[in-house]
Amino acid sequence: MVKFRVPHTLVLMFLMMIAALVLTWLIPAGEFNRSVNEIGQTVVEAGTYSELEEQPWLSPITLLTVVPQALSDAQGVIFFVLLIGGTMGILRATGMLDALIGVLLRRFADRTSWLILGGMLTFGIFSALIGVAEEYLIFVPMLVALCRALKLDAITALGILIVGYGIGYGLSLFNPFTLLIAQAVAEVPPASGLGYRLLLWPLFLAVGFHHVYRYAKRVAADPSASLVADIAAVGETNTDYPQLSGRHKIILLGFVVLLGILVWGIKVHGWYLVELSALFLGFGLFAALVAKLGSETTAQQFVEGAAELTATALLIGFARSIAMILEQGQVLDTLIYYLAMPVEAFGSYFGAVSMVVIQSVLNFFIPSGSGQAFVTMPIMVPIADTAGIGRQVAVLAFQLGDGLMNMIVPTNAVLMGILGLAGVPYERWFKFIAPLMLKFIVLGAIAMVVAVAIGYQ
Repeated sequence: MVKFRVPHTLVLMFLMMIAALVLTWLIPAGEFNRSVNEIGQTVVEAGTYSELEEQPWLSPITLLTVVPQALSDAQGVIFFVLLIGGTMGILRATGMLDALIGVLLRRFADRTSWLILGGMLTFGIFSALIGVAEEYLIFVPMLVALCRALKLDAITALGILIVGYGIGYGLSLFNPFTLLIAQAVAEVPPASGLGYRLLLWPLFLAVGFHHVYRYAKRVAADPSASLVADIAAVGETNTDYPQLSGRHKIILLGFVVLLGILVWGIKVHGWYLVELSALFLGFGLFAALVAKLGSETTAQQFVEGAAELTATALLIGFARSIAMILEQGQVLDTLIYYLAMPVEAFGSYFGAVSMVVIQSVLNFFIPSGSGQAFVTMPIMVPIADTAGIGRQVAVLAFQLGDGLMNMIVPTNAVLMGILGLAGVPYERWFKFIAPLMLKFIVLGAIAMVVAVAIGYQ
């Protein structure tokens, strides 16, 4: 019997690109009218969908030309990943990371449950408050190394990070990139409906923690049960951790200051990838100076660290290519139009649940949370009004569909970047996260029914 072998993640991306291209041949091209609102946001005008008289035809050559276009379009995330890789190369050379892992290892050696719960809660809160996502890439190598030292694996580390930030986005409290935009488009008070989301938070966190912790216990008891047991770990496995020296403490203090500046810059000045990339690059130089690495060693470590993430950068570009093909074929609006139609046909309860399903599907094609809000909310809000669902419920459907699906859709550049940093193939992550997503879908459906029942506002 020939054993089926899951193809390389890059191959999976290319197959999805082919599927997207075929869709542009089969689905009629169409578009919604768009306008700029009073605060400068480009939004879709509900009820304005029309099919185009001429169907754009994309040749198979598009599969080749779209890749450099997508790499260019995603250059901000790609260069951010490469600069983080270079910075991590410098930090590894300083010895600070190994020393810190040694401290954490001694602290959590017998308390892995607290590590998992605390990590998920921390990542989730930052995402829920200020929309942190790409910024977590800097933590991936250290978190993976820590979990490996605790006799766990990279999947456990990614579960702590990705499930935590996915819940944070799915039940945002004040996230300016998703929640506040969606509420602005829906014309409901900013950050309103907080009480119900706070009630849902511990429920989703408990389900997510149980899934990650149960897997971690299984791997700790039997390393062969790991989903990546047959894959060589990224980086070297250290068994002799140095003491945290004075220089290490200065670098660590600098990292804490960096995080403070990062939060302040995002919240007060709206910093994004360019400013954050510069911030991490500056921190790398600071660490090199404190550790007295020397210019030659610093440059060499930076280049080696960045080079390790070349494959990750390519995956991000290929992920962006899928949505770009649908955009060039002008069928993305058509997909949105037909997916939204069933909501009007169902009653308020089933209509609310179907909104989550629709937003989840659309997140595959529009992985950007803010982009999805601008495109889908102007369509969903009128439907919610006519179906008696409520605008705040429509916003919650957007949050759940966008935030939770960020944990599994391969078109999410941040997810692919995190998997690349950890050396975990997408199909292995899928095996881990798919059962949890089913649990979240059921819990999300119940949450939507209750929201309609209580008249969530």
